[in-house]
Amino acid sequence: MATTPIPAAIDDLWEVRAGLTTENEDARRVVTEAVDLLDAGEARIAEVVDDAVVVDERAKRAILIAFKVLPMRPGNVGDFHHDDRIPLKASLPGVRAVPGAIARWGSHLEPGVVLMPSFVNIGAHVGAGTLVDTWATVGSCAQVGRNVHLSGGVGIGGVLEPPQAAPVVIGDDAFIGSRSMVVEGARVREGAKLGAGSILTASTRVFDAESGEELPRGEVPARAVAIGSTRIRRFPGGEFGLPCLLILRHLEPGQEHDKLALNAVLREHGIAP
Repeated sequence: MATTPIPAAIDDLWEVRAGLTTENEDARRVVTEAVDLLDAGEARIAEVVDDAVVVDERAKRAILIAFKVLPMRPGNVGDFHHDDRIPLKASLPGVRAVPGAIARWGSHLEPGVVLMPSFVNIGAHVGAGTLVDTWATVGSCAQVGRNVHLSGGVGIGGVLEPPQAAPVVIGDDAFIGSRSMVVEGARVREGAKLGAGSILTASTRVFDAESGEELPRGEVPARAVAIGSTRIRRFPGGEFGLPCLLILRHLEPGQEHDKLALNAVLREHGIAP
């Protein structure tokens, strides 16, 4: 398990979680302290260490226990009333949040984040300068880097169980095109650009368009320009196209993060941006 500021008492509660209820006040106090650390950015679900995603299982356990010990409570945002175990964030220092943006307690948004009408779930971490565009979703425990652009309708998948499962990780300076989905602990590395409508899962096959080489599954390499594609596979019932990801270009180190650069590469390959 990763080094963590989350109190060790969470592990003790995890062992007896089947018997926990909203009546367990001591458990509720410990869980609230743990989720507060996530909310403040003093703890996080996962970090990249030596190019590997290291998960804080204890932090995930705290969230899972929270759903057992926190009671349902009414809340409201203006005239909108809701009932939930997890409240919304009480403070968004340095964050621009457009009306309709929702961020739950236990997520952390660094100063400089911009939230259009969108949703950020518990355990997520969003870096400074990132834009979460209209109707985009950052799922539970997803880790989104700095200066990222999540375009309209993007879905960044969440994961809570099992506790050791790695979340989706989006590297700094990445661009995720409109209506793309990145789920199942897939990874988009630093400076990569993912074209609109792309689907990336942990098992998605990734190919280099120039060489035909197959790259590691479920990952977009650093500074790569990628689009969704299909590969033909023969089945007893005929030939069918299976989804894959195609790497069109590897950008040079330090090349400017610019949506227009992505559009130019797509046009070069005869693909409408």
